[in-house]
Amino acid sequence: RDQYEFAMSVQTAHNLTYWFRRFPMSATTVKENRLNIRCDNHARQMLNKAAAYAHVSVSEFILSHALASAEQVIQAHESITLDPADFEAFLAALDKPAQANEALSRAFDRHSEQVER
Repeated sequence: RDQYEFAMSVQTAHNLTYWFRRFPMSATTVKENRLNIRCDNHARQMLNKAAAYAHVSVSEFILSHALASAEQVIQAHESITLDPADFEAFLAALDKPAQANEALSRAFDRHSEQVER
């Protein structure tokens, strides 16, 4: 058990060092907004310990990791990764002129009627 806890502590310290080098917090940034969260004692102890290992405040620790997670979520929702074949098909579709059809013409007509110029 002690070896496991030591290994986890070493891994945690490594992970924290990686994240804080990747997402440093600026000491001179003026922070005007406040977030409040509730947690149980175990969660608070974990956050305190992790922040201490990272040599930052609990607020800096939480904000840094929340921002890193937010960046990943946003990236996952706002980007598309295509394999080379799909990318080529996408480029070919962009180069191909659009074919007007009746439904598209009706949609443009409705839009023109509803939007003032």
